[in-house]
Amino acid sequence: MLNADAEVEILAGADNPRAKGKKGRILDEVPPGELTEGQWTVNRISILTGPVLCHPHELHAAGR
Repeated sequence: MLNADAEVEILAGADNPRAKGKKGRILDEVPPGELTEGQWTVNRISILTGPVLCHPHELHAAGR
């Protein structure tokens, strides 16, 4: 289950292909809605990669 501050691995990145294969944290406090077209905002990917929008099928929960 994806939720706020969860660590995730980006399996595909339609919004930013450079994010593919990297890990980040979900920024959203609530599940995605119409404003983001059902996509989660993932942040803290790297210094050179800003926040990206990802559909749930593009994310995989990363273990700690």
